[in-house]
Amino acid sequence: MAEKKRLALVASKGSLDQAYSPLILATTAAAMGWEVAVFFTFFGFDIINKKRMHALKVSPIGNPAMPEPIPAIPMKVPNFIGTIPGMTHVATAFMKSWMGRAKLPSIPEFVEMAKEMGVRLIACAMTMGVMGIDEKDLIEGVELAGATAFLDFAADADVTLYI
Repeated sequence: MAEKKRLALVASKGSLDQAYSPLILATTAAAMGWEVAVFFTFFGFDIINKKRMHALKVSPIGNPAMPEPIPAIPMKVPNFIGTIPGMTHVATAFMKSWMGRAKLPSIPEFVEMAKEMGVRLIACAMTMGVMGIDEKDLIEGVELAGATAFLDFAADADVTLYI
């Protein structure tokens, strides 16, 4: 019998647009029968934070890939527009709308789905101290481990990605 493929992901960013990538990859690999672990560090903790996971945002500043908000007006929004108060809220609303139209789950729904599919969610114990995060801030089912434990998992991975 063939060995299960293994995916090791590092989630280091906590903005709404950056939270989808590790969760989509993790759940897709799990659906394919792969063994999957996601190692959350630095701002990636927001994805598994009980309160913050519900309020992830997209910053339009410094994001040249932001598409035109209204497809009928095919014009990129100049970067300086992102500095106007309220534009982060607008960009976040647009992204949530796009995700909803694509029928993608919300971040909390994706995290729950990943847990149900057996994806290991691992919080970097050392970085928790650096970021001032307590175990009680994290959702249920997250493992606390150091980099060595994750590296042991990643050492046998077929695919390892840092997002």
